[in-house]
Amino acid sequence: MTLSEAQKKFLRGMGHRLKPIITIGGAGLSESVVREFDSSIAHHELIKVRVRVGDRNTRDAIISKLCDDNAAELVARVGNVALIYRKNEDAPKIPLPIA
Repeated sequence: MTLSEAQKKFLRGMGHRLKPIITIGGAGLSESVVREFDSSIAHHELIKVRVRVGDRNTRDAIISKLCDDNAAELVARVGNVALIYRKNEDAPKIPLPIA
């Protein structure tokens, strides 16, 4: 699913009140972090992830891998915090505006 700019804007507005619920540290993207991410995004649909690893390129690579491996969409990234969305097909919680 590719989000339109209007949908990303809507999700960014919702994301302002969220706090990061997953932190990826120096150990990088471990199997337990991936399981926790999958569980959290399935429940919430929209989450913030804090990535405290290396430089910008390393952070971007980790965020991209996390999104690609879990069929999620990067909505926004500010510094070391990424706002990520994945629609829950069984029970959608966030009604997105029409693209």
